[in-house]
Amino acid sequence: MRDKITLEEHFAIDLTIEQSKIYAKPGVWEKLRADLLDVEQQRLERMSESGTAFAILSLNAPGTQGIPDPKEATEVAERANDALADFVSRHPRQLGGFAALPMQDPDAAGRELERCIRDLGFHGFMVNGFAQVGDPDTIVYYDDPRFNDFWKTVENLGKPFYLHPRDPLPANARAFQNFPWLGAPTWAFAMETSTHALRLLTSGLFDRHPKLQMILGHMGECLPFHIWRIDHALQIAPRGNPAKRPVSAYLRDNVYITTTGVFHTPAMIMTMLTVGSDHILFSVDYPFEIYAEAAAWFDTCEISEADRRKIGRDNARKVFGLP
Repeated sequence: MRDKITLEEHFAIDLTIEQSKIYAKPGVWEKLRADLLDVEQQRLERMSESGTAFAILSLNAPGTQGIPDPKEATEVAERANDALADFVSRHPRQLGGFAALPMQDPDAAGRELERCIRDLGFHGFMVNGFAQVGDPDTIVYYDDPRFNDFWKTVENLGKPFYLHPRDPLPANARAFQNFPWLGAPTWAFAMETSTHALRLLTSGLFDRHPKLQMILGHMGECLPFHIWRIDHALQIAPRGNPAKRPVSAYLRDNVYITTTGVFHTPAMIMTMLTVGSDHILFSVDYPFEIYAEAAAWFDTCEISEADRRKIGRDNARKVFGLP
């Protein structure tokens, strides 16, 4: 399929590039580093070769969420967004942007989001999980009341947000202690991100702001595969949750799911049965995943051509208002 659109594709700037070193084996880091810093050369060539016409780029994780000092996080976010806007201005038919935000300071995050949407033409924002605030061991999730005004700003701007993974802090990850190979994308990313997503979905956030749209990668971070049990358990839970609807209803109405890093047809079909093909978006997770591998799977997986067009291109055009 030609003219595919992707939206979990990462880049880095000099201030954030070293954050990604922990995700590469020895001998692999040099190539990953070069690919993260390259936006206008091999990246565009690989997109073209795989039939990808347009990619929305975002800062590498944990990005600004991993910078405890609010002032520094704001400065890095502004610099990353300006750099991305410069790339986009030179390749507007091929590249778009998700804003990086200093979530340590909700007011600053709201102002930067407004700048990125209104002045830079970005398509929304990506947050890399919880934010470290003040010191490395103090974290905040985005159901916290301090974000009430921020979410009003997001809803008013009418752009989606992408909840991207990060590892839990070591103090919160004893289940992974002495098993480092189970961290990051193997398992810890999905567990941390799905839990954060469930906090948002059951906090009443989407009842207060019904127009909010959240994007989850990696086939929904396991949520589509557990949704019956989640809904059922919440019905009989001894302590009620503030949400007015079942989690499955928010998944169908307020959540879009991407294919990043899960190029597996049974998982795709299960996700389609759970949320519908109108709420699934093709994506790659470049350069941590490979355009050619993602395209080889997606272009031939056993789904209808109508669904392939929707997931590969048309849903993204609708969500982001792309021509």
